[in-house]
Amino acid sequence: MCPARPQRRCHRRPSPGRALPSAGPSPGGGSLRPVAAARWWAPSAMSRPSSAGPPASKPCAKQQQQQLQQLQQQQQQQHPLQQPGPAPATLSAAGSSSSSGPGGGGGPASPQHHELTSLFECPVCFDYVLPPILQCQAGHLVCNPCRQKLSCCPTCRGALTPSIRNLAMEKVASAVLFPCKYATTGCSLTLHHTEKPDHEDICEYRPYSCPCPGASCKWQGSLEAVMSHLMHAHKSITTLQGEDIVFLATDINLPGAVDWVMMQSCFGHHFMLVLEKQEKYEGHQQFFAIVLLIGTRKQAENFAYRLELNGNRRRLTWEATPRSIHDGVASAIMNSDCLVFDTAIAHLFADNGNLGINVTISTCCP
Repeated sequence: MCPARPQRRCHRRPSPGRALPSAGPSPGGGSLRPVAAARWWAPSAMSRPSSAGPPASKPCAKQQQQQLQQLQQQQQQQHPLQQPGPAPATLSAAGSSSSSGPGGGGGPASPQHHELTSLFECPVCFDYVLPPILQCQAGHLVCNPCRQKLSCCPTCRGALTPSIRNLAMEKVASAVLFPCKYATTGCSLTLHHTEKPDHEDICEYRPYSCPCPGASCKWQGSLEAVMSHLMHAHKSITTLQGEDIVFLATDINLPGAVDWVMMQSCFGHHFMLVLEKQEKYEGHQQFFAIVLLIGTRKQAENFAYRLELNGNRRRLTWEATPRSIHDGVASAIMNSDCLVFDTAIAHLFADNGNLGINVTISTCCP
């Protein structure tokens, strides 16, 4: 029996081993469970194509004011004056006006709203120019992230300094609900510009990154493409079938930061089992074990997992809800929201430098 070797996150890459060929009894006795050694993977980076072509021209300040006046006249013709209500209406960039305040818009988009939000498009990245809104001397707008990388206006090639605030456009932006930047991948929310950045950082429709911890893989893609990526770019990761398995981490005495990773498939979903050894505090090495779901946060709430170290008349158990791969491993380790034990505890349960962890996945009652 030749166990697999872990992946170092340092300089030298060990040669891959093989999965254990047969099932064996769990460390605590009882029924037979599938057993496989954690395997390391070969990281690979995938470049993303960059868009080409000149940036679209943007209207100057005078043209923006004319367009705003035309839109106001059209809206006054379509909607007669009404008595003011208890809350001011907010124009939704992806639908009709809303009086519920920032944070929730929807409905069918109108040409007027599309034309209004197009005034806020950055000519470089085509994202929205949000307050504080700065313009060049000719009145052209560019978003703040792009402005910091430019030496001249991308529209007229004029100087970007001194910085000139466009207070009129800022007032308009405060009355508009902007669509999420991931609207093209399924997000239907429209938000006030103050809430838009925070939402997009955690939006369920943002691209997924490669979930392999410690790897240099820079792949990003849709949730449906994650498993295909793992199968083709990280072929050395072992996958076991069933809700009750044994995760065998070999050579746990290796120095430095080390990762052990394998996959578990059950209930029609795929779960990633991760064991990390790292020095969270200086001079104190610890092990962190966690289960991630290849799925969304909402899907993860339907499952629970149990990790158990069992041997030498001792038992250590951790139960929790699996995390989505969108959340990743780093935040769980930082908050110690996983099974945590030091090297002394690991040696109590290890056998010749190999550590077996019983992993059980179960579904939660609705």
